[in-house]
Amino acid sequence: MTEAQVFDFLRQGLWVAVLISTPLLAVALVVGVAIGLFQALTSVQEMTLTFVPKAAAMMAVFWVSMSFMTSTLVSFFTDTIIPQIAGS
Repeated sequence: MTEAQVFDFLRQGLWVAVLISTPLLAVALVVGVAIGLFQALTSVQEMTLTFVPKAAAMMAVFWVSMSFMTSTLVSFFTDTIIPQIAGS
């Protein structure tokens, strides 16, 4: 295995990590901004108000996008990693 192949696998692995984490991070960002605006408008500074809705939204999105995450990761391993291991 050459150095270029290792860097290519690493690049592909990082891209898969970005694809898998994007739905959760996007929802956390949107919910966090919405709650921050709500707190700024109403002057309510409760710590659980920021944590609980964000955690609930992230869990819901994780549950919905779990099949996408799993299929992306499985296809990365079956198309990229396992053929390289079997071919070596």
